[in-house]
Amino acid sequence: MKKRDLVTKLSVGVLAFGMVVAAGCSKQESVSVDKKVVAKTIHWKMVTTWPKNFPGLGTGANNVAKLINKMSGGRLQVKVYGAKELVPAFEVFDAVSRGTAEMGHGAAYYWKGKNEAIQFFSTVPFGLTAQEMNGWLYHGGGLKLWQEIYAQYNLVPAAAGNTGVQMGGWFNKEINSLADLKGLKMRIPGLGGEAFKRAGGTPVNLPGGELYTALQTGALDATEWVGPYNDLAFGFYKVAKYYYYPGWHEPGTTLEAIINKKAFEALPEDLQEIVRAACKIVNQDMLAEYTARNNAALKTLINEHKVQLRAFPDDVLKELRKLSDEVVAELAVKDDTAKRIYSSLKTYREQVNDWHEVSEKAFMRARSLK
Repeated sequence: MKKRDLVTKLSVGVLAFGMVVAAGCSKQESVSVDKKVVAKTIHWKMVTTWPKNFPGLGTGANNVAKLINKMSGGRLQVKVYGAKELVPAFEVFDAVSRGTAEMGHGAAYYWKGKNEAIQFFSTVPFGLTAQEMNGWLYHGGGLKLWQEIYAQYNLVPAAAGNTGVQMGGWFNKEINSLADLKGLKMRIPGLGGEAFKRAGGTPVNLPGGELYTALQTGALDATEWVGPYNDLAFGFYKVAKYYYYPGWHEPGTTLEAIINKKAFEALPEDLQEIVRAACKIVNQDMLAEYTARNNAALKTLINEHKVQLRAFPDDVLKELRKLSDEVVAELAVKDDTAKRIYSSLKTYREQVNDWHEVSEKAFMRARSLK
């Protein structure tokens, strides 16, 4: 009996000692893991071309950062800086390329000085709508070409927003013929700006935060920005009388997230996928937001602020289409890179246009029947 009691006590003692040791190890392991997590937290800066927290564009950049922060469980934290907070609006590309910031948000046509072919990845006059642009990028080979050209600048691009079809712009005189565009100083970027120049106008590229003052002081005669949702926020109705449509120059403008390539490749694979996924989510969500908000803003501009809505005459649009085709065709033969990108885009546009004749366009016509 004594021997059995002794064995039992020894067994209980060993078990208790083991539990204490295990608990200690578990505690130490937890502390070790916690320290590891803290040490692994990565902090990125995102610089943007937009005014801080500007509706749609600026908040879209904010949403990319929020999603990355949440989906990574705080392992990758991104802080957003508006235009001029860290770098000027049009220096975002260079800042991210150099590594001054790990991430940026803007639009590819702002960087045409680096390589004119880059503009194909934002928008082409009379080109692809938002839905068509997404199809080309994700399933038509566009994204692969985009990644290839940006790699030369130590960058990784991703679609991170789309405005949908934009408005044609704000004018202080009516546009009844192509002659009415001659001599006008208008803020209009990208390939659309080149077509406007051939129509006799003077294209000016200014960041959004400077447009109201430029119109007010007469430094600009006209401007385009985005559409009713954003244009109402900037108060253009106070300094321009006529609001023209459609946005022939920007039928579906893709906004981009640009990521420093070295910083991106230094991330573990799961965080790389989180960054890509966050951009893709915002790319879809921003388009949904503009679709939902633009008409209410347009009604406010017309009904409360007495803005005069005008359609560009068909003759003007036909001439602008002709000039735009010339600009795009000339760019397409400048070098091998531009040629390959344009060839991919053109082939895709022809295919998707054939399909839309019996789908989107046919449905829109049917829905309009009275």
